[in-house]
This record gives sequence, structure tokens and C-alpha cells, in this order.
Amino acid sequence: MGTARTVRNADMLRDTTGSERRSRLLGRDVLHLGTTGLRARPTRAILSALGIAIGIAAMIAVVGISSSSQAKLNAQLAELGTNLLTVQAGKNLFGQDAALPENTVGKVGLIDGVEQAGSTAVLEGLAVYRSSLIDPAQSGGLGVEVVTEGLLDVVGGTLAAGDWLNAATAGYPTVVLGSKAAERLGIVSIGSIIWLGEQQFTVVGILDPVPLAPELDTSAMIGAAVATDRFGFNGKPTIVYERSTEESVADVRALLPRTVNPSAPEEVSVSRPSDALAAKNAADQAFTGLLLGLGSVALLVGGIGVANTMVISVLERRREIGLRRALGATRGHIRSQFLTEALLLSALGGIAGAIIGTGVTSVVAGLNDWPTAVPPEVLLAGVGATLVIGAIAGLYPAIRAARTPPTSALSG
Repeated sequence: MGTARTVRNADMLRDTTGSERRSRLLGRDVLHLGTTGLRARPTRAILSALGIAIGIAAMIAVVGISSSSQAKLNAQLAELGTNLLTVQAGKNLFGQDAALPENTVGKVGLIDGVEQAGSTAVLEGLAVYRSSLIDPAQSGGLGVEVVTEGLLDVVGGTLAAGDWLNAATAGYPTVVLGSKAAERLGIVSIGSIIWLGEQQFTVVGILDPVPLAPELDTSAMIGAAVATDRFGFNGKPTIVYERSTEESVADVRALLPRTVNPSAPEEVSVSRPSDALAAKNAADQAFTGLLLGLGSVALLVGGIGVANTMVISVLERRREIGLRRALGATRGHIRSQFLTEALLLSALGGIAGAIIGTGVTSVVAGLNDWPTAVPPEVLLAGVGATLVIGAIAGLYPAIRAARTPPTSALSG
């Protein structure tokens, strides 16, 4: 009889008129009660929140790094343009390597919409060395290419030092080195002498990396006149680069094979270098999905840690629960207290994780010279996910605490 009266007194209060009204708990009181357990055991709270923080930090960092890389790519494509097409010889009907005609660059320049055109031609059998004393086996994987005077503007390249080949220098033994070629040869300034095709050539220029034509980075580039005079160049290009207006890219791409080789257009291959950059980014995005999955597992483990902490907290605070119930707290009050505690614990981890993830993104972006790009919706989603996990993790302990009978809790 006494137990029933105690429970009834915990759930209902009577006013002076005899009518019954439910006991109410103000929001600020719920918040205060919810922080009691966290303040009483700060080390446990920090360790539990750390599991959530690691999961959220991993997910935000992965998304942030991917977004920063994408932002860098978009800026790069906006600067370099997506209107660059390359023309190469494919295979003939017998599976043998075909060749582009000597006048390919002139033909391409006659297509409506084409604004610039240039070409490169690989000189087979020629190697590049720092000097004649270098072992011939140590070529460094560098090649020799014949280039046209307008090529640099077509591919959007820039010079790190010196000048590009012109009508005057192209007829003499002068060479422009790609960025990697200069690095492997140990060339840091113009005027240096290198050994090219068993002859001395003077370096007149060094290129910066060329994103849309990476094959130039490992090349030593010379003019057509000196290539013809000293190495018997036949005038046939290996790759032709052209830039057209943005709106005419599709039309030009369709016309290029028939223009270059009317009798066998199937032997001409046309590609867009910017597509290769986009494909690389797509591959990075696929890897990002895998990392997100790993971050989700870490977040799940953090949620289990919160649930474990709350269950232990309920067991340790049975007397407190019984005393509050005996003094008038309803089951709803007890549920609110422990559910709020779980939400605060998860929110603490979520906010810390968002800060850590943003910091990691900023560091990685800074090291790679990317713009830092963390979508605000990702931060909100991350913190929101922690609240959902906190609610789920704290629901069972909260219900268990609310169902604890006051008498058994006090006697225990």
C-alpha cells in the first residue's frame, strides 16, 4: 500500500481544490540535470565523447579534403579551359600504327571555330643527358620532341625561366626543357649546355608543369628547322593540339578525323585532356566513398560507447533515481534527464569532431595548395547525425532509468 502511494505521489500532485495536475519540469532544469552526470564524471564524459568526435572528424575531413580537391580542379579547369582537343594517329586496318600527314596543323586551323593549333613530334632514338660523360643507360626516361612556335599558348603553358622557341632560336641548337626534364638533368637556369642526340644544345627556357599536356614535362623540345637539319625530321606530327571556342568544341571534335585524314578518318584519334583530369577526380571520389564508410564505422563505435556509458550511469545512480522519484519526479522527468545527458554527450563529441575535421581539412588543403572547402551542410549534417546517434544510444538507458521502482532503487 505504501509503495503504491509513493509511486502515485511521484506521478501526481494535488492542489488545494482536490483536482490533480501533473508535475512539470522546466527546460532549464532538464538541462541542468542533464549536465549533472557529465560534470560529476568529466573524464568518462570526455572519453565517451571522443569516440563520437573521431567518427565525425573522419567523415568531415574526408568530405572536406575531397571538396577542396574538387574546388582546385574546378579552378584549374576554369583557368586552363575545357576547349583543348588533341589529335593523334591511331591504328590502321591491319593493326599497325598510322601516321598524321605533314600538313595536319594547317588543315586543323582551317576548321570553323578553331582559334589556335600547334603540334609536337617525337624523335625516336634520341636521348638527353646532362653531359657526354653520363652513362648512356641513365637516360632518365626523357624524350626529344619537335614543337611548333605556337604550342605554348595552345596548351596554356607558362615558363619558369627563359623564353619559348621563336623563329630565330628554332633554327639553332637550342632547347626548352619540361619541368621534370630540367629537374632530372639538374638544370636550374638558362644558358646551360646539355647533350642531346650526341650533340650540344643550349637551354633557352624551362617550363612550369603543364596540366593539360603532361607529356611535355618529361621532354626536351627543339625547333623543326634544327630537327630537320641535324636529325632528319620528316615533318609529320605525333600530336596536334587545338583550341576552339567553347560552343564549337563538339562540332570541331566531330570534324577533326575527316579533316585530318579524309580517306581514313577511323585512323585518327581525338581526345580532350580536361576529361582525363575529370576522370582522375572521379577516381578520387570513389576512394572518398570508401573512407566515408570507414568514418561511419568509427561513428557507430562511438555511439555504442555513449550507450555503454549511459547504461553504467543508470546503474551507478539508482539511489539518485529512487530519491527523485520519491520526491515527486515522474517517469517522464527521469527519461528526459538521461536522454538529455546522452544528447549533450553526443553533441559535445559532434562539435569537437566538426572542429577537428575542419582543422585537418585546412592543413591538408594548405599543404597541397588547395582552397579550403568544407560545405556548411556537411558540418550541420555531422552534428545532426551525432544528435540522432545520441538519442538512439540514450533511449534504452533513459527508459530503464524511468522504470526503476523508487523503493527498490532506494533499498539497493
